[in-house]
Amino acid sequence: MRRNGLTRGKRPPQWRGLVLPALLLLVWQTLCASEVFTPDVMPSPVAVATELLRLWTKGRLFGDIVVTAERVALGFLLGTAVATVVGAAVGYSRRAGEYLDPTLQALKAVPSLAWVPLFILWFGIFEVSKVALIAVGVFFPVYLNLLAGIRSTDRKLVEVGRVNALGSFDLVKRILVPAALPNYVTGLRAGLALGWMFVIAAELMGASKGLGFLMLDGQMTGRPATIVAALMLFAIAGKVSDSLLVAASRRALAWQDDFASTQAKTAP
Repeated sequence: MRRNGLTRGKRPPQWRGLVLPALLLLVWQTLCASEVFTPDVMPSPVAVATELLRLWTKGRLFGDIVVTAERVALGFLLGTAVATVVGAAVGYSRRAGEYLDPTLQALKAVPSLAWVPLFILWFGIFEVSKVALIAVGVFFPVYLNLLAGIRSTDRKLVEVGRVNALGSFDLVKRILVPAALPNYVTGLRAGLALGWMFVIAAELMGASKGLGFLMLDGQMTGRPATIVAALMLFAIAGKVSDSLLVAASRRALAWQDDFASTQAKTAP
């Protein structure tokens, strides 16, 4: 099926995204084999793979992955829910924005680790404090992107809706939601990435399981292969979760006819 002379629904081969990681692994292994990197500073990919296999056969690795994924998922859902409600209110109501937005803009500059002692004081060192810290990391990119999406809605579209006597609910449903959706999805992706970053800080708060704890354990016991293995698992988990989010949002954004969709249609 063709549209404006372009093939529709054509996607580039997925293997292209693996070229750069493969090259990096090759260079990494070459540098380690030539002893540019010593094992006590940077273990080779083979050593990291061996360490991953050792952790897996001990039965520990799967549990660490599941625990960290659960924390990120809970923090992501909580942060997204609060950011969606607050962002929608501030974006739609100028008065709500006058009361809330200046404070939120100030709080977004607070470093993630600065929240740790406060959350430990409030919630202790158990799961609530960890999920709350991740939710804080997720909140701000979702809030800011949703706010930007609502406020950047074409004024002419809003005026057309009012001319056609659309009520507040229909105006939001038919105009504001579709207009803000691309920005909102971008905010979700950024929030999810920050959730994986914040979980490391969260798992420093008295955790006994998780990838962040595994990384800290590797540091304390002098095992660089464990540290690098945990870093690679964070990268893989972040990519997998981002891909799932993109796949879930693709149907909601199928109506878009922008430059990115044009690239997808013309990809060889």
